[in-house]
Parts: sequence; structure tokens; C-alpha cells
Amino acid sequence: MVRQLLLDTETTGFEPSEGHRIIEFAALEMIDRELTGKSLHLYFNPERDIPQEATNVHGIKLEDVVHEPVFKERVDQIIEYIDGAELIIHNAKFDLKFLDHHFSELGKKPTLAYAATAIDTLTMARNKFPGAKNNLDALCDRFNVDRSNRGYHGALIDCELLAHVYIGLTREQISLLAEETKQQTNANKVFKSFASADLNLIAAKLSDEEHHAHFEYLKQLDKTSKGSCVWYNKSKEFINE
Repeated sequence: MVRQLLLDTETTGFEPSEGHRIIEFAALEMIDRELTGKSLHLYFNPERDIPQEATNVHGIKLEDVVHEPVFKERVDQIIEYIDGAELIIHNAKFDLKFLDHHFSELGKKPTLAYAATAIDTLTMARNKFPGAKNNLDALCDRFNVDRSNRGYHGALIDCELLAHVYIGLTREQISLLAEETKQQTNANKVFKSFASADLNLIAAKLSDEEHHAHFEYLKQLDKTSKGSCVWYNKSKEFINE
């Protein structure tokens, strides 16, 4: 049973190296392709301004988060929640860049030192639909995911949408895996049935001519393999030359 987390962040800008900060973090738990209802959703005071162009994307203003805790006050909570999980992120490079930067500032290890791995659904979508639009909105439309409640790019609602998109992206893969498992199960049943059956098998006895023909075949095989045919010497006891 793999514990997966749909993860997303909202930030004040594009580059943490330029002083931009995470202001919203969300992670939804999914097990066996079903959301469990468990999640971690946090807002942060970025201790800096939030540019208008960023607010235009996620709708978060400084006055909305100025009384929220700063990132360092919740970093251990985030690390504990993602520990051992498989992260599913749309454009993982962006979110991991911010998380790694914030972790490093606080003397923590990179994100994937805590989480088991990260799956980038943007990369998956580009491989599956090359040349097409593969942002979250486009993928929701492609997989008939209702995004009518998505006004801004909020981390929590984006995780919910991403869960449906991920299931759509992997549906064919899961179907193939299920079919392989079914075939293997059927094969095991046949084998067990055969092994437990009370079979009255008849041992066939070869004629002298058949023994001789087989011996000649092994003799030629031994010659070709430069004397390494074990069964050639074994067969001599059946043939008198």
C-alpha cells in the first residue's frame, strides 16, 4: 500500500533565490487511488510584500496572511506529513525548488530526503499528449474534471483537481497492470489444479532406433560444443558402440 500525496504550493513569485516565499501549502492523502479525507493545508506570513501579479494568480493578499505563522514555525509539521510518501505534483520542479530552498534555510535536508519520490504530472502529460496544452486547466478539460469552483489557483483546490487528473493519466496503466495480475492469477490456478490432480501418466519407452538417433544428436552436439555436452556421456550407457 503506497501512501501518495497530491501536493501544491502558492508563492509570492517565481524564484526563491530572489527572496520569494511560499504563502500556501497543501497536500491531500491518497491511498489505492482514493482520497482518504486527510490533508495538510497551511498559510504562511511571507514577511515581505506580495506582488499584484502574484495576487492576480492565486488571489492571496498580504493582509490575508499577515497574521499566519512564518514557514519555520511549521516546517517540522510539513516534514512529518510528507515523510515516506510518494508526492504527486504538477510541475514538480517549481514546488520542489521552493520547498528545498526553505528547508535549506532552516538547516533541513532536501524534500526528497524525506519523501520517497516525486511524480511530475506535467512531464507525464507532455509524454502522453505531446504538442498539446498540458496545464492543469487543459488537463481537467481533457479528462472531464469539473473545475467550476476554481476561481483562483489555490493550493488546496488544485490538489483536489490534480487527484482526478492523475487518475485520468494513469487509468490505462492501471488497467494493463490489473489485466496482467488477472492473467497471472489464472495461470497460478491452472498450475495448482494440474499439480494437485491425480494424474495417471504413462512413461514412454524409447525404441533402440530412437535411442540411437538421440545419441547421434548428442554426439554431434558434444562435438560442436568441444566436449562440453554432459548428456553425451550419460547416453553412452544406452548405446553399445
